[in-house]
Amino acid sequence: MSTPRLRTVLVDDEVLARLALRQALASHDEVDIVGECGNAAEAMQAVRVLRPDLLFLDIQMPGMDGFELLDELAPDRLPLVVFATAFAEHALRAFDAMALDYVLKPIEQARFDQAMARVNQHWQGLHATAGPALESVAAGGYAQRLSVRHGEHIRVLAVDDIDWIRADGNYLHIHVGPVRYLHRDTLRHVLAQLDPAQFLRIHRGTLVNLARVREVHPMFKGGAEVVLHDGTRLDLSRRFRAGARSVLGLR
Repeated sequence: MSTPRLRTVLVDDEVLARLALRQALASHDEVDIVGECGNAAEAMQAVRVLRPDLLFLDIQMPGMDGFELLDELAPDRLPLVVFATAFAEHALRAFDAMALDYVLKPIEQARFDQAMARVNQHWQGLHATAGPALESVAAGGYAQRLSVRHGEHIRVLAVDDIDWIRADGNYLHIHVGPVRYLHRDTLRHVLAQLDPAQFLRIHRGTLVNLARVREVHPMFKGGAEVVLHDGTRLDLSRRFRAGARSVLGLR
């Protein structure tokens, strides 16, 4: 089965910047530009109506900035994101927001093509046929075991033993006590298999086993820090706090 084309929206308050993105994308036949937006409010509406697969997103815009836009979007409607901005100092925060890449303006075609290679690799991974790593055996059809490669062997993990999971492109870092397993799969696929009453998404790329949560520390600007029984500290982003409020007893 062929990989679907990437339906893409460009978000930048400068017309010339959007034109530069169009020109950079001209050599990428796998992309369909389905919309352009001059501010975050327009982009929110475009994401709801057009359901794009990919956003090219500026950071500093009038009103709501690019990071605030991502915080406001519903988790199930988050497209892939590449930031295109003139400000290099936001790079670390961009990757914390699970952006696939961060391209500086003025756009250099070679650097842009590198970003698109990363996007395409991730996109193809999302649509690759997944292997039978998860076994759904519990009432309700949720997985109870997860098979992962560990060295030259296949290790069968009980889902109950997993502490937390972090996404890294087409791979997952699965933490079980002091051991971290690298498993080829996407967070989207695993989310569909795990019991939502047991695993909570606290960040765009992080799942946590609720049985492992010891404390929650509210932070500034609506976020929080989740502390596990082994002392691991994980960020609960503002975007996912509403869904976690009743589960974790947040106000």
